[in-house]
Amino acid sequence: MNDFYLDKITLADCREHLPRLEDDSIELLLSDIPYGISMDDWDVLHSNQNSALLGKSPAQLGKPAFKRRGKPINGWSRSDRNIGVEYQEWCRSWAQMAFPKLKNGSSVFVFAARRTVHRVVNAFEDSGFLLKDMLAWKKRSAHHRAQRVSVVFERRGLDEAAAKWSGWRLGNLAPMFEPIAWFMKPYCIGGTISDNVLEHGVGAMNVEACQVHGVGATNVLEFGFMKEEHRIHEAQKPIGLVSFLISLTTQEGQTVLDPFMGSGTTAVAARRLNRHFVGFEAVEGFHAAANERLHNEDQNVVPTSAQATLI
Repeated sequence: MNDFYLDKITLADCREHLPRLEDDSIELLLSDIPYGISMDDWDVLHSNQNSALLGKSPAQLGKPAFKRRGKPINGWSRSDRNIGVEYQEWCRSWAQMAFPKLKNGSSVFVFAARRTVHRVVNAFEDSGFLLKDMLAWKKRSAHHRAQRVSVVFERRGLDEAAAKWSGWRLGNLAPMFEPIAWFMKPYCIGGTISDNVLEHGVGAMNVEACQVHGVGATNVLEFGFMKEEHRIHEAQKPIGLVSFLISLTTQEGQTVLDPFMGSGTTAVAARRLNRHFVGFEAVEGFHAAANERLHNEDQNVVPTSAQATLI
């Protein structure tokens, strides 16, 4: 059954097709899943109908980094508080489908938001996976907006309060990292992880292939976009980062599953590294763009080693 999906990006909700994959046939699940923070329509994974959701304020007009309101702003009502619970259930709905498709000892890398990653962890643990580590993708730069408290008070004519709160801001620190949850499907009871490597070909790390500038890998990963990387998705990740994760945990000829293909980065990285891939994407526009990117990749000479794509 996997041959039908192998090395192609299928236009569909992954939950419609994951049950059709062969059990114990996937060596790695790697996906930049929707974060559940209402970044856009495709990231609204709850039933909350707050009228402010995805709206805009005058301050957001013309600013690409803050185009929409990513969460309700009318106060945290009971339905607002259910957003996280609904996101966790959505994650569990497909994680439990993926679980039997992975070989014992296989790794799972899931990109997540800082404030919803705990929901991802709970969903995957409830589905049978074990949390192995939490990686951090350190970005080279980050859009940041934090309003000055003193300016707010000045506009209200509260000069004394403005002076008292000089230097203080509203918001968060500059978001320089994103978490990557690293899970593992448990290996067979009664055996060791080394036995699992022999039997299933997964469970070990290829640290020699994943040195960065001659230095061994850590759980803080610093990767940026290459000059030739065309951005086709607002949540796109660098191909060097995705290539690193594939190289770390799989061998040539093995299969990577990405249930939320987005810009197609996982497919391109797998192709460059001589791995197979199975991918799904539910948004028609992203599906078309990812396939075009993969087609363009096939027309050019590309690197075939992890070192060629590491930054």
